[in-house]
Amino acid sequence: MDRIKPRTLSGFMELLPPRQAQMRAVMKVLRETYALYGFTPIDTPIIEAAEVLLAKGGGETEKQIYRFTKGDSDLALRFDLTVPLAKYVALNYGQLTFPFRRYQIGKVYRGERAQRGRFREFYQADIDVIGDGALDVANEAEMPAIICDVFRRLGIERFRIRMNNRKVLNGLFEYLGVGESAGAVMTAIDKLDKIGAEKVCAILTDEIGMAPDMARQLLDILVSGDPMATLDGLLGKCPALDEGIAELKTVTGLLPGLGVPDDKWEIDLTIARGLDYYTGTVYETMLLDHPEVGSVCSGGRYDNLAGYYTDKKLPGVGVSIGVTRLFYILQEQGLLNDKLDTAPCDALVIPMGDVMGYAVSAATALRAAGVRTQVYNEKKKVKAKFAYADKLAVPFAVIIGEDEAAAGTVSLKNLQTGEQTTLSAEAAARVILEKTTRQVKPVKGC
Repeated sequence: MDRIKPRTLSGFMELLPPRQAQMRAVMKVLRETYALYGFTPIDTPIIEAAEVLLAKGGGETEKQIYRFTKGDSDLALRFDLTVPLAKYVALNYGQLTFPFRRYQIGKVYRGERAQRGRFREFYQADIDVIGDGALDVANEAEMPAIICDVFRRLGIERFRIRMNNRKVLNGLFEYLGVGESAGAVMTAIDKLDKIGAEKVCAILTDEIGMAPDMARQLLDILVSGDPMATLDGLLGKCPALDEGIAELKTVTGLLPGLGVPDDKWEIDLTIARGLDYYTGTVYETMLLDHPEVGSVCSGGRYDNLAGYYTDKKLPGVGVSIGVTRLFYILQEQGLLNDKLDTAPCDALVIPMGDVMGYAVSAATALRAAGVRTQVYNEKKKVKAKFAYADKLAVPFAVIIGEDEAAAGTVSLKNLQTGEQTTLSAEAAARVILEKTTRQVKPVKGC
């Protein structure tokens, strides 16, 4: 039989068990933090009808989507979690309570070129608040607070949330007379960090047709050292601009009360966000020590996304953390916390002799008390059994020989200190739980 060489496709991540345990710990922090803010979990299918996912398709989205047919069905893999959410809310509108606050952690797929920190299959962790007819701007202020809380709970300290408002940009374009080219102008602005002001100016003038002095005036406003002061000087120039400025002030004014330190956020008028369904506040989060990887958490306010599935107005605001990208960076930079417990169990039951019946009963008692327990079933030498526990970093061995079985006890050995005591299974469970219950952040601190 011909052997097939095992391989993982480029752009897809596979982790060994200790790393997978660390990934699980990161996701646990995300779930717990989202729940603290009143978000409820949902799940949506990985595969959807292509017409559902591409209702607002075109551009890069349609180029990157994985699309295929099965029989007569035109199908696609989801490329984000926001579009499926819009479908979900429109489909289940009569059974949901609004504002509807949901979180979802799941894999998405994009057929883009795999490169450092960018994958074709990756986890996103999203939160969104969906309103029925209207959604107060205060919800937009909550997003930076949640981002800040998540990163601090992970152990990441050196980050900054950059914010803008799409109404500010639209107002600026209207004021400068380029409103009809707003989409193209936003796309160009979104490239400022990557290609610089001069090349963006060339795009604005040569490709979009802006007058050179108008393009320069726009860029001067966007890269101003004091964005809010610059915007205050433009008040009264355009109603849309005034509305965007007011919303930015409302959002930033609530941040201190939400516990967001001043050094964790900034107004950045160049933030446009590539997806064209954002209509209000937009966010991008950067790791200060790794700006080259781009945003690891982004999102914003949208008012019209669900309009492709329902006549009802269902505005929303949300952010998405690129979990796989974030984890890759932390792993590559050696920032994952090796003190995090990655063992598959807290105790390994090691039978010594013909005592398997008692050994499995003891393991059942340990599990009933909440101890993660594995029985070593293989008939190996004692040295091999302890070597197995050592390789998996299991903290405790529960040794059961004929004497323990006869007495109804176990010998509990702390594999880190070498200390060994004989006691009941219930008492052993209490010791194990006391020693293994500790809170360690997934990240060392960065």
